[in-house]
Amino acid sequence: MADGFITFACEGESRIEISKSEFIGNSCEVKTAQEAEDFVAKIRSTYPDARHVCYAWRVSGETFMQKYSDDGEPSGTGGMPILNVLEKRGVSNAVITVTRYFGGILLGKGGLVRAYTEAASEAANASGLVSVCNGIVCSMEAGYDMSEKLLYALNNAGWSVQEPEYGANVIIRVTCPAAKEGELISFVEDKSFGRVKAAKEGECLIREPLPQN
Repeated sequence: MADGFITFACEGESRIEISKSEFIGNSCEVKTAQEAEDFVAKIRSTYPDARHVCYAWRVSGETFMQKYSDDGEPSGTGGMPILNVLEKRGVSNAVITVTRYFGGILLGKGGLVRAYTEAASEAANASGLVSVCNGIVCSMEAGYDMSEKLLYALNNAGWSVQEPEYGANVIIRVTCPAAKEGELISFVEDKSFGRVKAAKEGECLIREPLPQN
């Protein structure tokens, strides 16, 4: 995950009706292929009487994996349209299912592709998107005379500052993308005239909401 990825912000759901068939979309962030398969199994158990549960998932880790299923629909009409929704949005570590309750009217291949695409897209819209990247926590210790100026400079420059810890001195922690570690260390040294040194304390994942298209 050197460059990060985009995934769903939360679980999402959609419901549409086309020619008396109901299509229920469900979307979710997952971390592993097993989590994706478990989510599909949960949806199947939620709608045990549904005719079809088509799905697609993509997982990026040490290796990239993806899978899709038409679950009995004509080949290429269910799973592939759902996978296309994930691909077009650049989403990974995510799964979308679309459950169909058959209404008795055949939709044809084109109609099925449009229906599964719409249901998957609406579920993805309901989930929203976040970008995820490797981050670090840098800490620094400053005297009270310097801490106020340093906190102002950090906040004013847009760094993600945690709640300071007050004791004999002030402990300031800042979360930032791993790629900006050197920039942060230099910023702190410059703003404190070399009196305060920032150092990496730990690692984390940074999640930033993305605007809807």
